[in-house]
Amino acid sequence: MTTRSRQPRRPIAGALAVGALALAVASPAAVMAQDASPAPATTTELRPLTVGLGYIPSVQFAPFYLAKVSGAYEAAGLDVTLQNQIDPELITLIAQGAVDIGMGDGTSVITARSQGIPITAVASIYARFPSVVVARADSGIATPADLAGASLGTPGRYGSGWIMLQALLSSADLTPDDLSITLYPDFGQATALGADQVQAATGFLNNEPIQLARQGIEVNVLTVDDIVPLPGPGLVTGTGTLAARHDDLAAFVAVTLDAMARITADPQLGLDATFQVVPDLAADADLQRAVLDATIAAWHSPLTEAQGLGAMDPDAWTRSIEFMTAMPESPVGGPVVAADIVSTELLPVR
Repeated sequence: MTTRSRQPRRPIAGALAVGALALAVASPAAVMAQDASPAPATTTELRPLTVGLGYIPSVQFAPFYLAKVSGAYEAAGLDVTLQNQIDPELITLIAQGAVDIGMGDGTSVITARSQGIPITAVASIYARFPSVVVARADSGIATPADLAGASLGTPGRYGSGWIMLQALLSSADLTPDDLSITLYPDFGQATALGADQVQAATGFLNNEPIQLARQGIEVNVLTVDDIVPLPGPGLVTGTGTLAARHDDLAAFVAVTLDAMARITADPQLGLDATFQVVPDLAADADLQRAVLDATIAAWHSPLTEAQGLGAMDPDAWTRSIEFMTAMPESPVGGPVVAADIVSTELLPVR
């Protein structure tokens, strides 16, 4: 086995903190608007549920917004509070039960569980891995093999983007040493790509390709799904919370997946709910629709078409664990198996 370097570990949820949302930043006042609307009157006591989304507000969270503003969560007996803000410790808070359920990148969940953190993935949101490599079309980069000798920008050598890059390169018998890599800790790699300072950059399928297209720059997008089925962001909860609040969590998952289906059928529902919760985003409705369309596409895969939205494949998680464990400087801290991480018990029965 390759010896791992003893570098300080980064926060396991760090990959969630930036994500696909650079195009959709809202003002602090807009963030506060999420819970500004009074709750509907009810004769049934609602059960509180705290949901950590781990990113800045964005149209990618349209299902959560739609379920909240439409009263669907309340109809299921839940008083849902959305913590829609960057929190690098979100995975840990979920594991501790301080947050009941939230969004977690699958690769971060694998890392966390390998470190003994009691976290469980209960539903996929992104059925396709959203981290991608975006290359200028005029660079001639159209396949992973074309990255040999290329210049590439990335925020850092960590997180889901770095794992994705290594998976792409390994499919062409390449390593990061075969590229000229420039780090952009401020996440300015898309700007550098647009300025032709690098030929390619890591990013998210619902962010950088849209951003660059609006600048008139033609790009090729390299995805990892056909190489290693890395699990994308989905709903995760603590193992203790799963046992203690099984029925409430099942109701939350069912309502959220239903909202995803409704938005898939009518994206305008998602836009309207997003603009109600985060009014600032309505300033560029065309941009938000483009981001939402790309996000909706990422919710779906052959697996979800066969088994329904939210479906997870334990065998695919096993392949991801094996790949991540074998990586140089692997983030996997100890033995872990998919059966310890993935639970499908909250998914609606089809």
